[in-house]
Amino acid sequence: MRRNRITAFGSSRISETDPCYQDVLHLGRLLAESGWDGVTGGHQGLMAAFSTGMRAGGGHIRGITLERFPTPPDNHLSEEVRARDFFHRMQALIEETDAYLVLPGGLGTLAELAMSWDLLAIHVLEDRPLLLYGEGWREIVESLRRNLVLSVDNAFDLALICETREQALKALNIPS
Repeated sequence: MRRNRITAFGSSRISETDPCYQDVLHLGRLLAESGWDGVTGGHQGLMAAFSTGMRAGGGHIRGITLERFPTPPDNHLSEEVRARDFFHRMQALIEETDAYLVLPGGLGTLAELAMSWDLLAIHVLEDRPLLLYGEGWREIVESLRRNLVLSVDNAFDLALICETREQALKALNIPS
């Protein structure tokens, strides 16, 4: 029986000493212990934190990696899948999942969020949770709400801001 799978998008540049890294590691473990498996871009930073937590909680973690990425693949992956380019990588990250966890990140994370969110809004993808994890997302989403011109009225209802692990678990119907 296939377990639920969640894709985590996030920075490759956040170190193990950062409190955010430790928080994401803990969240990954809790998700795995609750029956979820994971998918990440397969590299360092928050992707590695999530992968490490997933493995510690007994989950399977698939990394969709690129040879041309500037950091080496994470060594806590259960499985590595090499994508031939960024577009195929993004497609695998977006399509092979039951939920999204968007962690703090940079432009790559923003691109992954935008593509996932848009495909959900225009119903190319079946509905699934889109969780924006961390305090920084509220201000970004409010700016987007003020400035974007959207063809879909309920697009902002699709993204749920979760500032705590408890909120993220509750959004996935997992008791905390």
